[in-house]
Amino acid sequence: MSKYLIYATYGWLALSGALHFVIDVVSHAIRAKHPPGPETTLYYGLNTAFSLGQVAFGLLGLFLSWRAMHLVTEPAVLILTLAAGLGWWGITFLFMGYWEPKLNVGVFCALALAALVMR
Repeated sequence: MSKYLIYATYGWLALSGALHFVIDVVSHAIRAKHPPGPETTLYYGLNTAFSLGQVAFGLLGLFLSWRAMHLVTEPAVLILTLAAGLGWWGITFLFMGYWEPKLNVGVFCALALAALVMR
């Protein structure tokens, strides 16, 4: 059970980060939804860094899970994972006005906490 919870945690993060990038960066750029300017640059920069950071962390977690599950299930790694999730959650509350990223990161934090407790 714990093994599948670890896979679900990092898989959810990679998937939700990739979808966030496609929806909030790629689709907005294709549709030219924002007029050129500094606000648009900040919008794309924030969402790109946020989502691709999640994808990178999620894929790294999945890779480590497949190669060395005993490392990923260590309490220190799970606490670091939870701390990263709480950091992303803080970014969503401070800089993002819409609820979808908050929900996605909240699910990730819940999965990480469940993996830590079920260890």
